[in-house]
Amino acid sequence: MELIVLVDDDGREIGTLPKPQVHHGETPLHRAFSAYLFDDAGRLLVTRRAADKATFPGMWTNTVCGHPGPGEDDGAAIARRAEFELGLQVADVRPALPGYRYRAVFRGVVENEICPVYVGRFIGTPAPEPTEVGEWELLDWAAFRRRQETEGDAWSPWCREQARLIEDAGLHRS
Repeated sequence: MELIVLVDDDGREIGTLPKPQVHHGETPLHRAFSAYLFDDAGRLLVTRRAADKATFPGMWTNTVCGHPGPGEDDGAAIARRAEFELGLQVADVRPALPGYRYRAVFRGVVENEICPVYVGRFIGTPAPEPTEVGEWELLDWAAFRRRQETEGDAWSPWCREQARLIEDAGLHRS
């Protein structure tokens, strides 16, 4: 069973809960991560969350996001989730927005996360785990941002906000 690390407002660990007990209408603040992974040609791998996911089903989002386990650093968690969700290896992962935090609500389910954002590269060809990823695409950054602007609500709220912040910081180039 996957354990989610609960944190206080300063990001200090205060306990854990099984994942099914975390995301609901009163979601406690917890650790997470988001990663934007590019191929060797500089294209961003975006994914569409599986239609039956409990949180934000069917929405387009960044390459991979998830929760580090107890005692697990973000780099290891990114590698674990990229392998599980997409069958990919990762390289050159580095912080882009280390202090990112957000809260979002969708169909009564709340995300409430301290969620550092990373950029890096992926190695391999995506082979999605269907319970996690419904579709994937490779997009250059400009096409990615155009799609977010024209498709708005089809994209996860954290991805829309993170993409703007990454771009503003000039960190959207692999």
